[in-house]
Amino acid sequence: MADLACRLDNRVQISSDALAAYVDATERAFGVDVDYGRIIKYYEAEPIGAGRYSPPHVVAAEREVIAGNPDQAHISTSYVERQNLTMRMSMRRFTRLTNAFSKKIENLRAAVALHFAHYNFVRVHSSLRVTPAMAAGVASSLWSMEELVERASN
Repeated sequence: MADLACRLDNRVQISSDALAAYVDATERAFGVDVDYGRIIKYYEAEPIGAGRYSPPHVVAAEREVIAGNPDQAHISTSYVERQNLTMRMSMRRFTRLTNAFSKKIENLRAAVALHFAHYNFVRVHSSLRVTPAMAAGVASSLWSMEELVERASN
């Protein structure tokens, strides 16, 4: 969080789930210069029996203002949850209930870096009709995997 805070020039809105550690981390990183809200989800009782593989169903959700003046309509974890799902589906080492884990932290870092480089510079997103890097003005054209590797080598 501190790394994120020092990279930003503007006041931002941050949303999180109800994990208590996020409140302290956000306060330490941003102080009072943040609009922060969290969403608290309530789940149905877990089924009885061995081996639950499906997440429980959400039965209610509340939005709570933690700091500043966040736009209540935008207190949501949907984007980060969608990104986490994309990572789990794209990288075997993040799939649940798998033995395809990284044996070394360096390998994990390399896999994550490759995933995000591909995601942002090579993969055209249907909602954007271009890559995220092109939409943000960081890249002017679609990169091939070959170009990605060449640029990473320089």
